[in-house]
Amino acid sequence: MTQYTLVRDDRTTVLQADATHSASALMHEGNIDLTRTPVVTWRWKAEGSIEGADNSVGSKEDAPARLVFFFDGDKSKLSLIDRAGMNLAKHLSGQELPYATLMYIWSTTAAPGSVIANPHTGRIQMIVVSGQPGDAGKWQILRRNIVQDYEKVFHETPGRITAYGLLTDTDNTGSTTRAWYGDVQFRAGP
Repeated sequence: MTQYTLVRDDRTTVLQADATHSASALMHEGNIDLTRTPVVTWRWKAEGSIEGADNSVGSKEDAPARLVFFFDGDKSKLSLIDRAGMNLAKHLSGQELPYATLMYIWSTTAAPGSVIANPHTGRIQMIVVSGQPGDAGKWQILRRNIVQDYEKVFHETPGRITAYGLLTDTDNTGSTTRAWYGDVQFRAGP
């Protein structure tokens, strides 16, 4: 399990994530009204890159920082392969997979704005928002329009958000990393 701890950073409290050969998300159930608040803003800081990580390769798919959104949707519209994979995952884990997952990630292997499909399923799409040279060890303030990004990567209007959260993971590369997360806020556009 990735360890999530509240720590002091200057004059504020932030969430510190420590991953050692681990992957677990800190998720919050909730329905964000995307018609009123389609924009998300947040702060994060990553200690540095993960040696050998590459989000386009399943065996190397790790990131020091991610902001994750789960969406509901009409699963009957999905391909037979996607539906079969979701049913198998539910049978094995006992939990229903989301219709779609959108992630904002810290990556050094792709330029900001790049979209990376999860190497195991197209139902998870990742948008690179940081990880360039000079980003490590610095707080970044980020802002994204969730609706526009979802429509860009999934080519349809998003359903309701069923959960959102943070993920720092190193399970595939078997390495160690640390990241910090500040406030996540939902706002009106543009």
